[in-house]
Amino acid sequence: MGEINRSGGQERRPRLIGDKQFYKKVVMITLPIMIQNGITNFVGLLDNIMVGQVGTEPMSGVAIVNQLMLVFNICIFGAVAGAGILGAQFFGSQNYEGLRYAFRFKLVCSVVLSGVFMVVFLGGGEMLVGAFLHEGEGDGDLVATLGYGLDYLKVMLVGLLPFALTQAYSSTLRETGQTVVPMISGIAAVLINLLFNYILIFGKFGAPTLGVVGAAIATVLSRFVELAIIMVWSHKHTKENPFIEGLYRNFTIPSWLVAKIFRVGTPLFINELLWSVGMALLTQCYSLRGLEVVAAINIANTIGNLFNVVFISLGNAVGIIIGQLLGAGKLERAREEDNQLIAFAVFCCTISGIVMFLIAPLFPHLYNTDAAIQLLATRFIQICGLCMPIFAFVNTTYFTLRAGGKTIVTFLFDSAFMWVLTIPVVFILSRFTAMYIVAIYLICQLLDLIKCAIGFALVKRGVWLQNMVAEGGQE
Repeated sequence: MGEINRSGGQERRPRLIGDKQFYKKVVMITLPIMIQNGITNFVGLLDNIMVGQVGTEPMSGVAIVNQLMLVFNICIFGAVAGAGILGAQFFGSQNYEGLRYAFRFKLVCSVVLSGVFMVVFLGGGEMLVGAFLHEGEGDGDLVATLGYGLDYLKVMLVGLLPFALTQAYSSTLRETGQTVVPMISGIAAVLINLLFNYILIFGKFGAPTLGVVGAAIATVLSRFVELAIIMVWSHKHTKENPFIEGLYRNFTIPSWLVAKIFRVGTPLFINELLWSVGMALLTQCYSLRGLEVVAAINIANTIGNLFNVVFISLGNAVGIIIGQLLGAGKLERAREEDNQLIAFAVFCCTISGIVMFLIAPLFPHLYNTDAAIQLLATRFIQICGLCMPIFAFVNTTYFTLRAGGKTIVTFLFDSAFMWVLTIPVVFILSRFTAMYIVAIYLICQLLDLIKCAIGFALVKRGVWLQNMVAEGGQE
């Protein structure tokens, strides 16, 4: 006899391939997100190459600051995600008032977190950037790298709040299935970023040659443009966005919803915070092998971010599609479509991983840096390409658990795993052994195979199959 599922029936063998309508729905949701993220990361790639043309030290300084900025970015994602889980389910049950309340919660979190991180970066910027600077086998100038990093950081602080508010708006629109407008605003932003990068980094059209400061100014300008576009469209199209009416009339949020968001979202926020800090710590461990390793990882991460849009976008699709089905009470359909989404993500990322592996020897030569850094970057890129299907499976199982509100489980699955296993392994290998840095990097990525096994077991058990907003979401 087969395993009994949560609805009391006999579990069917999962169908991993969906029908035409299923893939049409997935493409309609995923493609705009993928295009937006793809263009953003492609322009980020060009941005990185432009800074890399200035030299290894400017590129490394910018890379270190961007690692710190990643902590802020991920914290914003974590802060809005808890409300977003409920927001997707509110929309699935056509409770627009509940969605409006969840949106307000995101806006408050965005303002508060932007202020906190601005104070932290202003007061501790030099110490934070300096923690990544260590002598290695190369000839990098650590003092110059620190100076470039601090110059870049000071300008980037101006863009914290517009970035956070943009995430609040765009995530809410995506939860309602409106993925095209965030895509358009994102495309406009990256084009502005690319144009002003070219003008201000290299001093074109009579502008001063500002180097890394020019790159920061261009990024900040693009964030204000993106916010302006998405806000203006949202508030001028109240028919498509009924939850936007009265959004700023007051900032009242029912206490029962605040309590629920905190209960669902706090583990998720802590998870994202610990994950992003953990990623920064891993980079710091790698940096002990020298500035050339920081530069090589930056090159690998730049091309990796471009390819990662595939599994990141499909992860977002899992959150949107499965969240809406759960909110509508269609639990068995949610299970079936989740299996198909996971299988589709692994297939797509197997293809993208092969492409990434093949171009690995070519991409690092676009940078004005020495052969040793280019060789290291090639090896890192090849490892990421080989591990792409692993990343896809882990990411989609994570979003499955999150869509069902199992945020404590996702905390244990994600950041707790990193801090209990991945970080100690890399910390020990980087500090107490002479192991080749490429081998350490490979071991770090392959540890995710353990997460694959855990994620498979949790998703199969169906612990995430729950409707959290039944009867209006009030308990």
